[in-house]
Amino acid sequence: MRRHGGLEQLLARVLYLGSLLACSIITLGIILSLFNWRKELPSATGMKAVTAGISLLIFLPALRVVLMLGAFLRGRDLLFSGISMLVLVIIVLGATLGAA
Repeated sequence: MRRHGGLEQLLARVLYLGSLLACSIITLGIILSLFNWRKELPSATGMKAVTAGISLLIFLPALRVVLMLGAFLRGRDLLFSGISMLVLVIIVLGATLGAA
């Protein structure tokens, strides 16, 4: 029997919509960079949009862990809450130590 069926659907929807949004932002950035429609809009704006889209793609798995942690805490599932917290700590440490 599934204990967290609604959670799986929520996570799938968040990842799907987040990926769709990120890909749309990346596509818009590429179009802005390639065609540079207006002269007062520098091509650096397109690269910033591409960077924002890629950053969103990188952030989505961390968002998934945060959502899982919240759902497990709300359901008082201590084992999965602890595992989610450990994974979140590893992600944060990897991001902070990797950036140094």
